[in-house]
Amino acid sequence: MIDTKRNNWRLVKMLLSFIFSGAFLINFTYAEIPQNERQALEDLYRSTNGNQWIRQWDMKETVNQWYGITVFNDHVVEINLTRNNLTGPLPESIGQLARLRSLNLTFNNITGEIPVGITNLTSLRILRLEMNKIDGNLPEDIGNMKQLVVFSAFNNFITGKIPTSIGKLTNLKELNLSSNKLYGSIPSDVGMCVQLKILGVFDNQLDGSIPSSIGRLAQLQELVLSNNRIGGEIPIEIADLHNIKVFQIQNNSFDSLENMKYLNTQDMLAMDYDKNNGYKLDLKTLKLPRKGKMADTKFVDDDN
Repeated sequence: MIDTKRNNWRLVKMLLSFIFSGAFLINFTYAEIPQNERQALEDLYRSTNGNQWIRQWDMKETVNQWYGITVFNDHVVEINLTRNNLTGPLPESIGQLARLRSLNLTFNNITGEIPVGITNLTSLRILRLEMNKIDGNLPEDIGNMKQLVVFSAFNNFITGKIPTSIGKLTNLKELNLSSNKLYGSIPSDVGMCVQLKILGVFDNQLDGSIPSSIGRLAQLQELVLSNNRIGGEIPIEIADLHNIKVFQIQNNSFDSLENMKYLNTQDMLAMDYDKNNGYKLDLKTLKLPRKGKMADTKFVDDDN
């Protein structure tokens, strides 16, 4: 009788152990990332019509099984949903993904403004939003995202001025805001982005002059300012861009290109400028270093 009771107790303990273990596994399944991060992803799915995505998420699966999501150390660190038919605005709660390092939403149909909450992503290194239908202004506090290395939002409908806080992005290597509706001048603060290799603001409504602080960008390889309303002189500080390989300034309102004669590059220089605008300086006569060459390039909409 005593042995029977002991055996029954063992069975009860085994059953309880199994139940608690199962409960732990269930809780672990749903606690693989913080609840606020999961909620932010669910908000993104709903806000951009996830049921119409090309590759949809199964909410019954664990988050690390969702298409385009990378989880590391129980946090979402990467979202890559390029070409996935996202349609609609980005949710404000996207700023809850505090450990996110890469956000790639290119080639979709995202609308609305870039949410202010995105500036809370202080671990973000790559932000790619190009080829969407985003409008509104750039967030004023974009400079909070100090880890950004790449910020590309070309071919949208973004308007307003380039925020001066852009100068706080001292790790930035690529800034491409081309083909939007930005106006105002290029802020001198851009000269603080000393790691920049690519700066593109082609096809906007920018005016003013090229800031002299551009000369601080010693690593710059591509400077694309074409199709704006930029005027004044080319600043003499352009001579400090020793690594420049692409320089495109055509279809603007420059008063003088005279300081271009001080340009000194060791590499091939691809250049576009207003060839028939009455400038005294013919850039093809520039005396580049022995190994240097100059190549004119043309855009498809250039009639020349």
